[in-house]
Amino acid sequence: MLIVAISVLFTNNLARSLQEEEQKNMAIWAEATQQLILADEDADIDFFMSIIEKNTTIPVYICDKEGNVLSSRNVTSAGKPGDHGPIELKIDDTTTQYIYWDDSNLLTRLRYVPYAQFALIFIFIAIAVITMLTGQRSEENRLWVGLSKETAHQLGTPISSLNAWQQILAEKYPEDEYVPQMKRDIDRLQMIADRFQKIGSEPTLQAENLIPVVQNAVTYMRARISNRITIDDSCLNEVNRTVMLNAPLLQWVVENLLKNAVDAISGEGAITIQLHENEHDVMIDVSDTGKGIDNKTQRRIFEPGFTSKERGWGLGLPLAKRIIEQYHGGKLVLKSSQVGVGTTFRIILKKPENS
Repeated sequence: MLIVAISVLFTNNLARSLQEEEQKNMAIWAEATQQLILADEDADIDFFMSIIEKNTTIPVYICDKEGNVLSSRNVTSAGKPGDHGPIELKIDDTTTQYIYWDDSNLLTRLRYVPYAQFALIFIFIAIAVITMLTGQRSEENRLWVGLSKETAHQLGTPISSLNAWQQILAEKYPEDEYVPQMKRDIDRLQMIADRFQKIGSEPTLQAENLIPVVQNAVTYMRARISNRITIDDSCLNEVNRTVMLNAPLLQWVVENLLKNAVDAISGEGAITIQLHENEHDVMIDVSDTGKGIDNKTQRRIFEPGFTSKERGWGLGLPLAKRIIEQYHGGKLVLKSSQVGVGTTFRIILKKPENS
């Protein structure tokens, strides 16, 4: 902007000087034309003609008193008189014509130089910003993929070991009621490892009914929260909403939103799931009656590493947003939040094209 401002000032000064010079030249040109008209037989006509013919750049119009163009010079198409003038041109005692002129092409182009510079600078900045953002996004993608694959790899070995120990315990204590519970927890760990593995690669989307996926997430969370918190998922009964999805990853996102809703509720509260749809999308709203999110925090909730929890890592919502927006081609947004009232997150998923 500083370069453009300096360029504008310099160019305007230069253009103003050039315009003043052209105005002086037109005054000389008009005087030469006047003298040529009034010249007698002894006058030096060649001198006046040389002055007139030297004007090869400034468009000139000679008009009558009504403004009609009688003749012109350096003009491609004679139309209205020029923007500058007039200078009176006495033809005889009863006839007066008027000289008008426009800026030369050089002066006109000079006025556009700052705008051209501004356009070039803007294009340069835009390319630089796009390149930087693309590189940053590429780096984030590599980081997410690497983190996910490494997490899945690190979980794989202890999960395999736990599976082996669980089988030994099941054979040795077939009647023990805790062994099946251990198996369920190991299966849960395996599912988490599989989810990380899917994030580390390009997941496959299929046209599926999202209702069972959401219900599975609700069932899982309902068994692990206080009886003082209710989850209303009545909207899921006897409906079918087919969208393009990857079931394990979408269930993970819904579980994450439900867990955040539970964490936001202090004591008693309610979580409500609602479904909406339009011609192209299906929307899942997860609302809670928790503490809400203040305006300052709302702007940062999807930033990796940002958390308002004492023991949080700040990866849940960014990862959920990545799953929905980059893998599913949908959107995850904070629909509304009010401190002391509650929060609503919205998941937007695309319907199959042929639906």
